[in-house]
Amino acid sequence: MADTHVPQRARDLPEQLWRAVDEADVVVHAGDWVCVELLDALLARSHRLIGVVGNNDGPELCARLPLVASVELIGVRLVVVHETGSARGREQRCAARFPDADVLVFGHSHIPWDTVAPTGLRLLNPGSPTDRRRQPTCSWMTAEIIGGELGRVQLHRPSVVTR
Repeated sequence: MADTHVPQRARDLPEQLWRAVDEADVVVHAGDWVCVELLDALLARSHRLIGVVGNNDGPELCARLPLVASVELIGVRLVVVHETGSARGREQRCAARFPDADVLVFGHSHIPWDTVAPTGLRLLNPGSPTDRRRQPTCSWMTAEIIGGELGRVQLHRPSVVTR
């Protein structure tokens, strides 16, 4: 997930997303939490949480979260950032910036994104589960890692957003 903006855009995450958090082995948040209470709630409910700070996150979140997170998950090298710049040239720019990554999860635009750079880097933006902006609905993603490779990636859209 990314760009949750709680409590500015919604009081809480959609219940469907909380269920996905409860079931996931790893939860990723690509920034713009806005409130530290959501970070604490996700830490309490997640088996493992990987998160970064976004441009709307204040000093308390900045003190607890990195700008870039890099981890290896069952053989997949994952990098998480908030901003990647404009859509034009994104794949080439990100592949050059993160040459050792297999998957890059990012946020900021609130626009779902799923592409592959010429180098094989997979770029994923889950959109926002609370602030759809110019999108028809809010969104988040789930993904599977199987045999050391990124498997199925699914874009989810909640049936109801709590406001």
